Amino acid sequence: MDTGRLPLFCFFVALIVVFLLTRINVRLIRAKIGWFGDVNVGEMHIHHVVFGVVLTLLGGVSGLIVSGVSEGWYAVTAAVFGAGAALILDEFALILHLHDVYWEEEGRASVDAVFIAVAITALLLIGLRPLGWEDYDSEPRATWLTVGFIVANLVLAVITLLKGKIWTGLAGLFVPILLVPGAVRLARPGSPWAHWFFAPDSRSPQPRKMARAEGREERWRRPVIRGKIAFQEFLSGRHDLPSTRRRSRR
Repeated sequence: MDTGRLPLFCFFVALIVVFLLTRINVRLIRAKIGWFGDVNVGEMHIHHVVFGVVLTLLGGVSGLIVSGVSEGWYAVTAAVFGAGAALILDEFALILHLHDVYWEEEGRASVDAVFIAVAITALLLIGLRPLGWEDYDSEPRATWLTVGFIVANLVLAVITLLKGKIWTGLAGLFVPILLVPGAVRLARPGSPWAHWFFAPDSRSPQPRKMARAEGREERWRRPVIRGKIAFQEFLSGRHDLPSTRRRSRR
């Protein structure tokens, strides 16, 4: 409470707890255990992202009203917002693909979105700020140094993300030193950077560099991905059902 981060802490706890409870609930529904079942109105299935939207609006608007009135109530509204965010992010893949892929392989994007939200909130909660802007004062003489440092970090972060190193790029926003090796080292083979500069379909293909990138992917990245998927499936169930729905055309 002394640091002023109680609302953020309540958001953080609600995000994690509601996500876990939601995953327990949908796994019980999937296993057809007891009275657990989908929410339907007539023949229409109501996805829990709908309840998430309602809760985020309720928590966000209420927070704007009570933020200057009561720290305790502000924390409560932050928890409501976190609960809504968990329900929305748990169906992030549905929003991304515009059809129900919850238990299909594409559904792993929802768990990735929750992991990213939890990680970023945790970094904010321990006092870190993106791009290192909290390290500078507001004196005029420090203005250009601050702007230059932030812009440099942002450029490195963009390069790192374009090279396909999502977690390094996101972590580097809070710990900028991580962005240097992320931006300098070889891009992942499936990344936009690789497709632009050295993949077979790029303007200047470089087979040796592509082979090196694929070798690193197979040796270092694949085991990490398998471990991440195993942890995801432990928390949220398996996402390996084949897609049987026709993909909507946009």
